[in-house]
Amino acid sequence: MESKLFNPNHSTVEFEKMQLDNQILKNQIVEETDKQSDVELEKPENGLKGLKHWREDLVAGLIVSLVSVPLSLGIAVASGAPPIAGIISSIIAGLIFPFLGGAYMTISGPAAGLAPVVLATIVALGHGNMDVGYKLCLAAICFAGMVQIFLSLVKAARLSAMFPSAAIEGMLASIGLLIIAKQLPNFIGHKFQAHEFFGIISELPAQILVMNPKVLAISAVCLFILIGLSQFKSPHLKIIPPQLIVVFVGIAMGNVIGLDPKLLIHIPDKVLSGIAFPDFQGLLANQALWLSVIGCVLTLTLVDGCESLATIKAIDKIDPYHRNSNPDRTLFVMGVSNVCSSMVGGLTIIPGGIKSTTCILSGGKTLWANFYNAFFLLIYLFLAKDLINMIPLGVLAAILMHIGYKLCAPKRWARMAAIGWEQLAVFASTIIMTLATDLLWGLLFGTALKFLLTLVFYVRNDLSILVGYRKPATKVALLRLIANNTKRMFSNPVVWRKTDEKDGIHVIYINGPVVCFNSMAMNREIERIPASAQKVQFFFGPGVALIDHTSVTNLIAFSTTMKLRRNVEVELLGFDLMCRCSKDEACMRVANPLIQSRVAYTAA
Repeated sequence: MESKLFNPNHSTVEFEKMQLDNQILKNQIVEETDKQSDVELEKPENGLKGLKHWREDLVAGLIVSLVSVPLSLGIAVASGAPPIAGIISSIIAGLIFPFLGGAYMTISGPAAGLAPVVLATIVALGHGNMDVGYKLCLAAICFAGMVQIFLSLVKAARLSAMFPSAAIEGMLASIGLLIIAKQLPNFIGHKFQAHEFFGIISELPAQILVMNPKVLAISAVCLFILIGLSQFKSPHLKIIPPQLIVVFVGIAMGNVIGLDPKLLIHIPDKVLSGIAFPDFQGLLANQALWLSVIGCVLTLTLVDGCESLATIKAIDKIDPYHRNSNPDRTLFVMGVSNVCSSMVGGLTIIPGGIKSTTCILSGGKTLWANFYNAFFLLIYLFLAKDLINMIPLGVLAAILMHIGYKLCAPKRWARMAAIGWEQLAVFASTIIMTLATDLLWGLLFGTALKFLLTLVFYVRNDLSILVGYRKPATKVALLRLIANNTKRMFSNPVVWRKTDEKDGIHVIYINGPVVCFNSMAMNREIERIPASAQKVQFFFGPGVALIDHTSVTNLIAFSTTMKLRRNVEVELLGFDLMCRCSKDEACMRVANPLIQSRVAYTAA
């Protein structure tokens, strides 16, 4: 059973991150399915068998490559690395992913979400010297890749499911804010002194007074075009990459205005001479850097893993052939790619949402589209270098700022507020802590707050039952409740499961809290569902004190996915008897003490 149930990657907000209208793609999939009448769609395979789809993948690879150029260059610049590093990363990814597999429709390469992490790593390791820091950062990326390989071998991809959806969304929103802030210098054409978020924001008023009007004009026009084109909902219009349109607009405006070459992309005449190599010796010889390196490797590994696994699950949902990616295999391929990329001066590599979506809309069928993307990028790098060097940095800043805004748009805040105040608290606290420290501490803080809030809801529910049964709520009873409830939040909530072979019904009886922290146990239960099952019933017993937002979201997503991909009906028995914490369908559910059985709380 490949489907994963309790995973924050199923969050519907992820579709917004990829600039994708979810309903239109669903309609498109339905239309394609209807055209097949009742004939099952052939599911294209990776590897040698996938080569028979070379025409579709070649066209998709060509279109994706046109998106990859400005995105890869912009991400490299935002990361504080040479522009060529972004192209190298995309090429390495295209040469590795098709042969090692793991996913079906994802196009991999450098990601905007990792740019703030890489930039912070370069600054921290180089102590302000970007050239030195960049080479040391390459070594850190290599170590992060090794850690990813190890984690994939011990099947650790499932650990990402333990991070709550609100914290993941907060991390993505904070990445968006960091991208916007760190692109302000290129957007207005003047260098800032500060590198941290709050420092950049405080410095902005003074820098506006000395900005470059020419750069600002190009950047603003390109950003306006991107915003305008994003309003078109037709998937056919999205086949023409908006990023490519603004690149040519920017080049034309730059030539007319006459921009200083320092404000343009620069790729060396001899491409190979621009490749840097990791400085392992300098990193290992300086013990003062070891602690910083460990922190950087952990941050790169965690953020890289969470965002990558979120992306492949989101792309799986819009795959017309309903194929399932293998998270552990994808993590392994990412690790191998990061090691190889760092050895030739490339950046961190993860599956990209925008490029993967473009691949699907362009008719791509297998990972060979990724390979063809790399092939075209090689051609551009050696034959179209002069054209690439005409791209203004302000254009790339506009592209990245548009992506950043999508990640932290006000509607994300409104969405969290609609789900529940506790989700908004986790979301906002993750953002604030991330901006004040870094992405690793921000995500951990948001997860810790989520745990405390969930425990409060759980204990409060049990206390109301004790009072209802006129039992004394002493300090000893309270401490016992906290200890027992904490244990149950990390325990398997499934009491038993059985399959009726005659009717094809698989029943899963749950009698404990269903939260993100026991998601791995729930995933194992999901994997036990036999392939022959025609119906799956989740029965929520009296011991289910609460179902958190992450789990509710994924229960609904799992039901939809099973119906779409296997025509298997999923019933949530007892789910509607629980009390909602808001009007939103994805809100947390808590038990109604009046209908709970006393036997579920005898341990308290």
